[in-house]
Amino acid sequence: MINIYTDGACAGNQNEKNLGGWGAILEYGENKKEIFGGEINTTNNRMEMTALLEALRALTKDNLIVHCYSDSSYLMECFNKKWYLKWKNNGWLTSAKSPVENKDLWENLLFQIEKHKEVKFYRVKGHLSIKNNADMDKWFKKFLEWNGKSFTKEDFIHATKMNVEADTLANKGIDSIRNL
Repeated sequence: MINIYTDGACAGNQNEKNLGGWGAILEYGENKKEIFGGEINTTNNRMEMTALLEALRALTKDNLIVHCYSDSSYLMECFNKKWYLKWKNNGWLTSAKSPVENKDLWENLLFQIEKHKEVKFYRVKGHLSIKNNADMDKWFKKFLEWNGKSFTKEDFIHATKMNVEADTLANKGIDSIRNL
């Protein structure tokens, strides 16, 4: 089983000119691979999606069991609630009959996901300090509510730490294009 932890960031997300970054950690047992990158004039959602897409592209084998962790409710809800099926059936239109944003990334993500035996999606709370026990207890309960009761507190703490590391990588992605 491969675990993927992702995050995206966008400095100046609401501005016409901005810097975006994405980061991902691929974990197989004790082995970890970190990847990151950046884009000019993008959105936070595109960076969240790009982080997952690039992580899936980095897998060197198909037919794997992959668990994906992200703090993007947009990304996790789409896959867990299968919004993409409705969008595809509606010609990539939303229920309001407007074009689905980021169709290019959704199509590429679906292509990558279809290569694998099983891909599951888990939502984590982003930017969480593991030093605050009261917050950790509260967010562990929320994590179980979002993702099911099969996780231990240690699983939750590990996923939280990896999400913080992915966020650091996303910021490295922004830094990598800052002076372009």
